[in-house]
Amino acid sequence: MDGTLLNTLDDLADSCNHILRQYGYPAHPVAAYKYFVGDGIRKLIERTVPNEVLQKPELLHSIETDFLAYYTLHKIDKTAPYEGMIPVLNQLQSKNVQIAVASNKIHREIAPLLDYYFPSIKFAAAMGQKPEVPTKPNPDVVYEILAQTQIKKEETLYVGDTAVDMKTGKSAGIYTIGVLWGFRAEKELIENGADELIQNPEDLLPLIGKLSKQS
Repeated sequence: MDGTLLNTLDDLADSCNHILRQYGYPAHPVAAYKYFVGDGIRKLIERTVPNEVLQKPELLHSIETDFLAYYTLHKIDKTAPYEGMIPVLNQLQSKNVQIAVASNKIHREIAPLLDYYFPSIKFAAAMGQKPEVPTKPNPDVVYEILAQTQIKKEETLYVGDTAVDMKTGKSAGIYTIGVLWGFRAEKELIENGADELIQNPEDLLPLIGKLSKQS
């Protein structure tokens, strides 16, 4: 979701900086959040607070709780789909391609964002961070989606924008596409196993035909 379907960076950064200031801690530039996000909310908090806070689990939990409450109210202030994303998703859907989301975003935030920004798309599955499921790059969330959709690995593309995504796709044994419009650079995606890189959402469309020939 984040960095692939939606540019959520400003809302995540603004929300986290707001909470940091409330606790009397320094805020960070928005660009820095490209490297803070991607591994779930707890990791985001751990990467943004002063080092001494890391030794105080109750305080970390309090900051995380306050961040989630504030972000829930402000998650659509500046967030938007990446340019060209909605037409591409509509084309994929018209070709009967099942579309799913596997995210480290907190699970309860997934459906409201998809409903708000992509009302024309019927997602086959949408999984976020849940206590009983390990976060990516553990591939369990991908296995859960494959089981729910009854789709084979060989008939699946995994698309993402970070090292975590590349590791997740490769760990699941799925052809993995790195996107260059997201939060991380080309070098990171290549070094972490991307099978292919794409510059724009529409570059995904020819890969669907390529996948069908391979399977």
